[in-house]
Amino acid sequence: MTAEQLDALRRLSTETGQSIAELVRKGVDVYLNSQHRPSRKEQIERALRDTRRFSSGLRDVSRNHDRYLAEDFKG
Repeated sequence: MTAEQLDALRRLSTETGQSIAELVRKGVDVYLNSQHRPSRKEQIERALRDTRRFSSGLRDVSRNHDRYLAEDFKG
């Protein structure tokens, strides 16, 4: 760790009341979570789960989307 990093951590520790160790642990967690890349299988499962949440129940939306959109804008 550089002297500048340690100085910044000390200031942040004083301001927040959190220990330097706690701040470092939180920083490591943020970094590790940002590095997680879901597998292809996880991506597909997530996409399928999300699409089912927003189902309109209509089976012809891809063919008639303009008509449905116009009807919705008419109110």
